[in-house]
Order: sequence, then C-alpha cells, then structure tokens
Amino acid sequence: MLDMKRREFIALLGGAAVAWPLVARAQQTAMPVVGFLNDFAESADLATAFRNGLGEAGFVEGRNVAIEYRWADSQYDQVPRLVADLVRRQVAVIAVTGTLDTALAAKEATATIPIVFTIGSDPVKAGLVAALNKPGGNITGVTSMNAHLGSKWVGLMHDLLPKATRFVLLVNPGARTMSAEMVAETQDAATAIKLQIEVVYAGSSGELDTALADAAQKRAGALMIVPDALFLDRCAQIAALALHHHLPAIYVNRAFPEAGGLMSYASDWTDTFRQVGVYCGRILKGAKPADLPVQLSTRFRFVINLKTAKALGLNISDNFLTLADEVIE
Repeated sequence: MLDMKRREFIALLGGAAVAWPLVARAQQTAMPVVGFLNDFAESADLATAFRNGLGEAGFVEGRNVAIEYRWADSQYDQVPRLVADLVRRQVAVIAVTGTLDTALAAKEATATIPIVFTIGSDPVKAGLVAALNKPGGNITGVTSMNAHLGSKWVGLMHDLLPKATRFVLLVNPGARTMSAEMVAETQDAATAIKLQIEVVYAGSSGELDTALADAAQKRAGALMIVPDALFLDRCAQIAALALHHHLPAIYVNRAFPEAGGLMSYASDWTDTFRQVGVYCGRILKGAKPADLPVQLSTRFRFVINLKTAKALGLNISDNFLTLADEVIE
C-alpha cells in the first residue's frame, strides 16, 4: 500500500512538472497589448521614444507588454482601416501619434478602449476632450500646439530676412484640420507686419517639384512648411528642392535641417512621444483617461543648419545664432 501511494505521489509530481511550463507560457501570452498608430513612414527614433516612456512606467516590450505597430506611411485614407484593425484586436490602449484627423478617427472608432494622443492642435476646440484638466470619456494625451507656430515662424523669418515681403506656405490639402489652423494663424501674423503669404499645395511626392517651383516663381523670400506626415517623410527631397530654388525654409522637425534644410522650430517630438508612452503605461496600471489631464508640451527646439545658410548666401548674425538650441555645421 505504501509503495502504491509513493508511485501515485511521484506520478502527480510528474504531471505538475509538465503542466507548470504550460501555465507559465499562458501567463506570458496574456501580457497586455498596446496599439501604436502613426501617420508617418516607420520611424525607429519615434518608436524608441514611445517605448522609453512605457519603460518609465514599468513596461518593457516583450517582457510584460506587447506592441502592435501601425504606420500609415502618409496615406491618410488608410487610417480608418488601421484604427479598426486595432479595435478589432481589442488592444488594451491605443497610442495615436499623428495628426488631429487621425486622433478624431480613433475617437470615432471606439468609445471604450483608452486612447492616448499626441497632436499639434487644441484638443478642446477640436472636440477631442471636454477640458484639459478633466478630459472625460476614454481619451487623453499630449498637445504641442504646433498648429499655432505660424506667428513664431513668421517672426523668425522676418528677423532673418527683413527685406523679404512675400513668404510661401507649403500645405498638404489632405491634412485639412492642421492646415486650416496654421494657414489662418500664419496669414494673420504676416498681415500684422505687412507681409504677403501665398499658399502652394502638394498632396504627393510628385507634386512637391511643382509646388516649390511655383513658390520660386512667386518670388517668395522664404518657405514655411505646414506639419505633415508626407512632408516629414520627404524632408530630404524638400530640402534639396528648397536649396535648388534658393528658398530659405523652416519646418516643424529637426529631421529637416538634419537632411539639409535651413531651420526647424517646434516642440521636441522625442519628448512628446515619450510622454505618450508614460500615459499608456499609467493606463495599463489602472488609471482612467478621463482622470489624466492633457499634457502641454513645454520643450521647444530651434535648429539651424549653418552649412545650408552659407549655401543660400545668408549672413546669419551672431545674435540670431544665439537663439538656436542647436547649430548644424
């Protein structure tokens, strides 16, 4: 009898030894899934910044969280399909890192899955949240207010080029919401100091050549580029065209002067994406989007490519250079 009980006990242990790895694997596969949606072509730097934010909240990809990445590659008409796919997969939270139109598409797609956005516009005015301090509903995030940089850009360009009387604004007609805000603000700022603003449009890579040639034909003193996924993905092409047409240009991301463009002034995108990651992590820990105040990005960077300035024949004063956070030589 004793031997029989011993054999039963050993058999029980053996069964437990087999079952335990199965349980462990099941626990690993049950880790929460974060959906990450972006308008741009795939960007390792922005994805890394987002993961760093998740890490600050205690979540590491592959260890205790999974991430489903969706990049729209500047194809705005694909955004609803990408959002619907993440909703269908029932992810725990969706990080919407792109334009206001994309954030609005995510909000329309789900009223239950938490959403964390990063946009350049006023989320209250746009109808994304009820209030900055108490967003309400299932959505919160970070706003950089980059859509309101028009007056700052006009001021910087006027300081650099005091004799110029006409500036051109490059707009993607597909990004309706951001474009409308920035065009209006830029025109108001220019009118206040008796400058003219002309708008040129490009909705594809092929249209950029025509748009910048048009800007040069209008005898523009400078080019300003509305924040847009297409333009960010094609920053090297735009920088080369601007130099070819002798157009001093300013953009919303450091990638532009890094690719040979003249200047950029905007919020620090790396820090903004990190903040979105932090908020996603807090939600995974149980925080409700309705109770997480919308964060206002406070880090702004002004970058000048001095080599490009010299190629354009610009004599940039020491006083102007001291305004820059970074000078690329």
